[in-house]
Amino acid sequence: MQKIGFIGTGVMGTGIIKNLLKANFPVTVYNRTKAHAAAVLASGATWADSPCEVAASSDITITMVGYPQDVEAVYYGDEGIFAGANTGSIVVDMTTSTPTLVQRIAATAITRDIQAVDAPVSGGDIGAKNGTLTIMAGGVQSTYEQLVPLFKVIGQSYHLFGGAGKGQHAKMANQIMIAGTMTGMTEMLVYAKKAGLSLPDIIETLSAGGAANWSLTNYGPRILARDYTPGFFAKHFLKDLRIALDEAQKQQLDLPATKAAAELYRRLVEDKALGDDGTQALVKLWWPAE
Repeated sequence: MQKIGFIGTGVMGTGIIKNLLKANFPVTVYNRTKAHAAAVLASGATWADSPCEVAASSDITITMVGYPQDVEAVYYGDEGIFAGANTGSIVVDMTTSTPTLVQRIAATAITRDIQAVDAPVSGGDIGAKNGTLTIMAGGVQSTYEQLVPLFKVIGQSYHLFGGAGKGQHAKMANQIMIAGTMTGMTEMLVYAKKAGLSLPDIIETLSAGGAANWSLTNYGPRILARDYTPGFFAKHFLKDLRIALDEAQKQQLDLPATKAAAELYRRLVEDKALGDDGTQALVKLWWPAE
């Protein structure tokens, strides 16, 4: 059984690590705040004091942190992954990050005789907990195939889209789609409430027809329960949308709907200071007292 290293024990990472442990993978973890790793340590994970130590003890080192700058620090810092990773090991970044950084990591890995794959995921906290994530990979085919047994444990769908960075481009496509479903769901609820409709009934009805979508099914009920805990942080979604728009600009694409979604999430995160809420908190722009 390959030894797994995992850096980042947040909402998503915790669910993934627990599923790896259930499948009997030995997992060594690191997080900037050790207290946030308590749940996975109680489930059988081993603690390491730095990303370097994690990589030195692992055949496969997975990272899932917040922002591209966090990814860069975890890989390139004095106590980073590249300072400890063994020849022939694999590094897998599951953070939603920039294709440019992923390509830099892959190029560095080659010089160290290490294999690198970018593999961002979709499915939120529910997918991480249930092992039903969608995994979008970029990298070398032979390396990807070595990771498939692991992907089967944590995901229900996984696909290699091409070389380094292609997984991140696939994730950007995913986030562009989700931007539309989140804003659509939010405005639908605002409209239905104003029209005096039963919100539980409207969610049930629309979920059975052409308006059905993942955001409505999973986040609609949370909004009605006033549950804004993060399955995915609003601040991280804003980061993702900004990456998507930056990549679109590089390709000379104009994405007006995605720009509108990014502005709404900017208001939520920066003007309302609600970045630590889940993405479903977008409704607070209309229902501030909810």
